[in-house]
Amino acid sequence: MTAAPARKTSTKPPRSRAREFAVQALYQHLVGKQDAESIDQFTRGLSGFHKADAVHYDALLHGCIREAAELDALILPLLDRRLEEISPIEHAVMWIGAYEFLHAPDVPWRVVLNECIELAKEFGGTDGHKYVNGVLNGLAPRLRAVEVEADRATGKARP
Repeated sequence: MTAAPARKTSTKPPRSRAREFAVQALYQHLVGKQDAESIDQFTRGLSGFHKADAVHYDALLHGCIREAAELDALILPLLDRRLEEISPIEHAVMWIGAYEFLHAPDVPWRVVLNECIELAKEFGGTDGHKYVNGVLNGLAPRLRAVEVEADRATGKARP
């Protein structure tokens, strides 16, 4: 018998790392009511931040906080409960998803969805990823209609 090859640890792409730091930073904003600048300063000092896409992290942190009301307005109609009853992690992940749908057209909608589901699995509650999936899957056709329709036409997405 031969040993399985050693898996590389920390092989996440820089943008995935940026999302991880952003979700933690947005959690601090939602729970601790801290301002973006102090959160940003703290987060940049965390171990591993140098491996993250700092530009994407900046866009997510500052963009989500700046556009919080607009992002909540997009998310709210898709919720089955009050926004205050949503876990701050899932709230932050949904902000990231909605923000990327709106402002990161270079990231395919299915990648945004998958990345957000993974964030919710890693940082959120037991079934939080299912909730995030449902909300963002409902939002994608509104914010990325052409892309979603093209994927549906080719069988890459469910109708």
